[in-house]
Amino acid sequence: MKNSILILFLIGLGSFKTEGQNTPQYKIITVVESIVPGGLGRSRILENHSEVDIEELTTARTDGKTSSQKDVKRSDAKIDELDESKLLNFYSVAGINFQNIASNDAIITSKLSKLAGEGWQIAFVTSSAESDCGETDGQGIYITRFILRK
Repeated sequence: MKNSILILFLIGLGSFKTEGQNTPQYKIITVVESIVPGGLGRSRILENHSEVDIEELTTARTDGKTSSQKDVKRSDAKIDELDESKLLNFYSVAGINFQNIASNDAIITSKLSKLAGEGWQIAFVTSSAESDCGETDGQGIYITRFILRK
């Protein structure tokens, strides 16, 4: 009986989480798919590998005046460590290419499956488009952001 109580106590002790284990991690995967005819655009899956401290890039303002001594430049926000996975463009010379779209789906699925295997779960998905505005435009992108958590 004493052994059973001791075993239950030890099992219960192991189930408590420490404070650091409650903090979720986030990762954003960005998919950019080109809407440029003739295969001239660049479509990619982007994943950054840099840690950034938001406080180093934040300037406090009060009443329209900067109250911080930091001189934060846009170039300070650029990272160098990222992966670019190639995707196909939505359009070919003949117009919309459904095989390219299906191929991109397979590539994106492969990326998300790999990340799921690493313990990441999709928390949110957001997307938008800057699409072709007529015959004279011929430009545009479709962007999707997968916000992952673990």
